[in-house]
Amino acid sequence: MFRFADELGPFKIIHIYEPSVDLKAVLVVDNIARGPALGGVRIALDVSTEECFRLARAMTLRNAAADLPYGGGKLVMYGDPRMPREKKIQMLRALASSLRYMKEYIFAPDMGTDEFCMACIKDEIGRVVGLPCEVGGIPLDEVGATGWGLAQATEVALQYCNFKLNGARIVVQGFGAVGKHAARFLTKKGAVLVGVADSRGAVYNPDGIDTDTLIRLKNEGKNVLDYPEGRKLDSNAVISIPCDIWIPAARPDIINESNVHLLNTKLVIEGANIPITEGAEKILYEAGVLYVPDFIANAGGVICAASEYQGATQCAAFGSIEEKVRNNTAQVLETAKTKGILPREAAVQLAVKRIKQAMKYRRWSIFSSAPGFV
Repeated sequence: MFRFADELGPFKIIHIYEPSVDLKAVLVVDNIARGPALGGVRIALDVSTEECFRLARAMTLRNAAADLPYGGGKLVMYGDPRMPREKKIQMLRALASSLRYMKEYIFAPDMGTDEFCMACIKDEIGRVVGLPCEVGGIPLDEVGATGWGLAQATEVALQYCNFKLNGARIVVQGFGAVGKHAARFLTKKGAVLVGVADSRGAVYNPDGIDTDTLIRLKNEGKNVLDYPEGRKLDSNAVISIPCDIWIPAARPDIINESNVHLLNTKLVIEGANIPITEGAEKILYEAGVLYVPDFIANAGGVICAASEYQGATQCAAFGSIEEKVRNNTAQVLETAKTKGILPREAAVQLAVKRIKQAMKYRRWSIFSSAPGFV
């Protein structure tokens, strides 16, 4: 039995294997009480069923916290995300075809996949978000929907800190679609990017890193070590760079109980999914470092995806992101402060309450024996 199962899910776990294209994948549909599961397709060499479930549960909580009419799911495909595009598309088309009748899941982009990948999935089965604008989508990564949401969460969180955004030193761990746009939006409002890392290394410059130059280098296929100024460091060294705001925007469990003491920051905005273990979050909070949990701070992408699926414009989607992320961040941090509980605990309470309310209306429910329910 799957040892993480609880009253919320998972609803289904599906293993996909297609040897003709070397395809191995896992789909976890966690909870569909609020609607079909909406979650990204991740490609990595070291994914697992357990990690897939944790990511799916994070999507369940994220969608509920954002008050979206969708459940949570995640699809992971084993492979090198930097594989040739032709091979990647062939595998993704086979993956989509194998899940053609899995109506409880809606495909979306994640690490290792992009708008072009989603367009190929649309061509196969049609059940997808995060499409290029040429086929009616709002390209989440291109416009920086998640990064826009992180900027909103940061501004609200600063109301609970003793410093301002203008002049604040920020460090971004993971300078991909999420991290680069978070840096872009925050530096435009006066923050100073002093440290950044990707999979190849890290660069630190206390006088500031030009965000536009770094984004241009990344778009050219280069890495942060190609930035001409600053100290070049190992990727893991980004954890200890002194700053005011630290943004993890890469893989899960980057910060854990063994390295959390290295963080030298005042505020953490979780851009990646489950980037910090719960034990490390508790240590941070007890040390007086405020953090905004992942499924509150990084909900911009899924809010944009939901808006696209419902036919909204990019302008309307960004307005919805701003409203929902700011309101949820304020509600979570105020509850945490008032009740004296961890921000994650306050966030989970918010989301689970909405999920359980929806579950009451399902035919097969933990509440099915309650009066008035079949």
